[in-house]
Amino acid sequence: MTTKTAFAFIMLTLLAGAASAQQAPRTSTVEVQDKTQPTPRLNPVQARADHLSDQMVRDLRLNNYQATKLRAINADKVAKMAAIERKNAGNPQLIDEQCNGICKERDQELQAVLSNDQYTSYFGSRATYYKFDKDYANQSASILLTNSVQNPAPARANDATITPASTKPANRPAGNLGRNAR
Repeated sequence: MTTKTAFAFIMLTLLAGAASAQQAPRTSTVEVQDKTQPTPRLNPVQARADHLSDQMVRDLRLNNYQATKLRAINADKVAKMAAIERKNAGNPQLIDEQCNGICKERDQELQAVLSNDQYTSYFGSRATYYKFDKDYANQSASILLTNSVQNPAPARANDATITPASTKPANRPAGNLGRNAR
């Protein structure tokens, strides 16, 4: 019976060693990018909403529930404002009028989420948040334009980039030299 016990012990030891060898730790510190998540370059409206929300969460000292609600509200309102800005690109007065209407909608929605003290603080700082958002939108637009010119996105799924078309050689032989030549 001692040989059977010794044999079982050796087998268990080998199996445990093989199992631990299969679960080797990662040696690479570089994480693979999750391509299912939008990047700021591909979704600047979401990045703009997150930037504004982060600032408001810090300034107003919101809890997690309030921060989640605020992020949803800001994502909706910033998307609407970005659409207005694209639609009326040449008319800043019309943009400001329509964006003020959207800001009033945000005020009503935030009144249901924030406490009285937080809402009072927000209400007093509305102009600051509006300017903060506009400045970020202008800054990010110029940064995105610069990045897109310097690092063009792949034109196709196989990571091909857009480059100038190749020119055909000027000294091509005359006549048909292909396989159909007779």
